[in-house]
Amino acid sequence: MPPVKRVLRRGVLGTATSLAALLTLAGCGADRDTSASPRPATGSVRTATAVGLPPLHAGFDYQIGGAYPPAADVRIVSRDRSSSPVRGLYNICYVNAFQAQPEERGQWPADLLLRDADGEVVVDEDWNEALLDIRTPDKRRRVAERVERWIDDCADKGFDAVEPDNYDSYTRSEKLLTADDATAFITLLSRHAHERHLAIGQKNTAELAGLRKRTGLDFAVAEECGEYDECGTYAQAFHDRVVVVEYTDSGLRKARSAFGGRLSIVRRDVNVSTPGSADYVRRTR
Repeated sequence: MPPVKRVLRRGVLGTATSLAALLTLAGCGADRDTSASPRPATGSVRTATAVGLPPLHAGFDYQIGGAYPPAADVRIVSRDRSSSPVRGLYNICYVNAFQAQPEERGQWPADLLLRDADGEVVVDEDWNEALLDIRTPDKRRRVAERVERWIDDCADKGFDAVEPDNYDSYTRSEKLLTADDATAFITLLSRHAHERHLAIGQKNTAELAGLRKRTGLDFAVAEECGEYDECGTYAQAFHDRVVVVEYTDSGLRKARSAFGGRLSIVRRDVNVSTPGSADYVRRTR
């Protein structure tokens, strides 16, 4: 089960210089993207040119912690790549693209795990996930080849889109990775997703949202953007094509107050648990 990526792994901007850079980047995405058009529901015939985007301002559920029957109001659902899509809904497939989950670390070649000057693997301590080494074109290609197989599985199962997690891993890399490394890698994944007729979502990383046309990203999956006043950044860059996950009542209130009539917003528990669990929460108001 993939861990939920909360604010601890978000690249929140902390300096005036970074904020100025964000404002500059955000302006780069101001032109509306007309290259993609909605595709019929899952199970329908896909054309060679169409990439279906998630519907605007639609009921949403975030089920990466375990699949269950969506509520009647749900039109968009995100699930782990090990799960199956829901016929008739817009289905997003979660893949952990920039880091290795603990149980999968041993499946990666040793040289594709990011290492510091002492040869130690750089680990995201919050989730015990090894960062993947995407510093060179060759390593990006090799990492992408493995992630692209997961994307192929998503497409073969009938998902409509893919959600590659940990785009912001460079912010936890001890300065070994850069934003340029991250954008070069996500661009490879975007190209492959589009070849498989899947849309691709930007996961968090508000500071890079303005580069979405360069990277080929189609929509955003934004965790706690209400809580941290970032929803506007994603809304501007992706023309309201944003699905929002809040983990607190205050975050839900803030997101709904400012963007309740524009974005797809859900409140989930931090463990994204399934109904019947003591922790389970799913609310939209």
